[in-house]
Amino acid sequence: MPDPPQPVALLEVVGLSGSLLRHAPRLRAFAERAGQRELQPVFPAVTCSVQSTMLTGRPVGGPEGHGVVGNGWFDRRLAEIHFWKQSNRLVRGPSAWEEKTGHGPRGAVSCANLFWWFNMATTAGVAVTPRPQYRADGRKVPDVWTKPPGLRDELQRELGRFPLFRFWGPGSDITSTRWIAEATKRVVDRHDPTLTLAYLPHLDYVLQREGPGGTSVPAEVAAVDAVAGDLLDHLEERGRRVLVVSGYGVRAVDTPLYPNRILRDAGLLAVREEGGREVIDLHNSRAFAVCDHQVAHVYHQPGLELPAFPRTSPHPIDAEHAGDTVLEADEGCWFSYDFWPEGRDDLAPDYARTVAIHAKPGYDPRELFLGLSKPTLAWKILKRKLGFAQPLDVIPLDATLVKGCHGRAVAGEQGPVLLGAGDGPRLALERVRGLLLH
Repeated sequence: MPDPPQPVALLEVVGLSGSLLRHAPRLRAFAERAGQRELQPVFPAVTCSVQSTMLTGRPVGGPEGHGVVGNGWFDRRLAEIHFWKQSNRLVRGPSAWEEKTGHGPRGAVSCANLFWWFNMATTAGVAVTPRPQYRADGRKVPDVWTKPPGLRDELQRELGRFPLFRFWGPGSDITSTRWIAEATKRVVDRHDPTLTLAYLPHLDYVLQREGPGGTSVPAEVAAVDAVAGDLLDHLEERGRRVLVVSGYGVRAVDTPLYPNRILRDAGLLAVREEGGREVIDLHNSRAFAVCDHQVAHVYHQPGLELPAFPRTSPHPIDAEHAGDTVLEADEGCWFSYDFWPEGRDDLAPDYARTVAIHAKPGYDPRELFLGLSKPTLAWKILKRKLGFAQPLDVIPLDATLVKGCHGRAVAGEQGPVLLGAGDGPRLALERVRGLLLH
């Protein structure tokens, strides 16, 4: 019989970099005790691609790639843009917990996945992931999906309903990260998984709002450090070998780029009018861009000559869902999905001013900002509670508000780090999976 496996926990403290560790005393002490290494990120350095790389040990593209080209893409067969899909079947290649090790009922390790992405239709034994209810009256009710199903009620009875509106949107703060950490403790204590994955997102949102040099960044790093440090202690007390990872660093940006406006001006992107506003007409467009932080997937007809895209460079990805042309934004720039003419925000679609991660044809970090006064917001919420059809059109359209972004494969002091695996040279992100199994 093989020796029993060493239980491992992998905590993703999103956006943490070597340069920010000076504000994180507990994680810094852990790094001094257990080691710190730089990671070589992948392109695109965005959530879904990065997590899939770490868990499969595969690159993004190529015949052996996992195929997750970003947080969103255009499905050519359905002719639809999809963002933030959750099925684990979208990831090619076995994840770390599916590796045959001689442990568990089928020779695989047991896994509990707390909020890492692609966490539905999963072979992991325990899963917790955000899954709001979309009611017929237009309300979005915070909730989670869990495996096993009873865990959903158990966690929300003990911790309160998952704070979805503090997880993403203009109200996002440390509250959701604390909820995830507390849920992780309970899952470990009651289910005793061999591999525990926990996603602590708070710092990512702060850095996108303010940039790494923002005035509140030191205090916010200290806040997530307290949550992560407390969880780390809990896990180590229960015999876990803990690794702390950040899949990418966030760098300062000051220039939004608008590839869809360039394509429209070139006569390649078509729009249709709906209720006095514009939406992209994908079926009549010869080219359009799916924007995702600092990567833009441009889907276009074969042989089409594209216009120039200033302050970008091509970065091909050989994968089914990748754009026909893939663009990487220059340093200091990021891609905004806007397709309506500059200065004509009155033509922006109705979803543009709302938190609508599944409706927008691109990732929109402006959803982290509030574009009206808090009394006006309170009045809108009250009218919704009273039964009026009141859209929460509270998001500003000024793309220059965004001060931090990621997506470029940047390493070094502002790049991703791995804590707890000893000291050594820079490590490729693909090798995190092997470390887990080792």
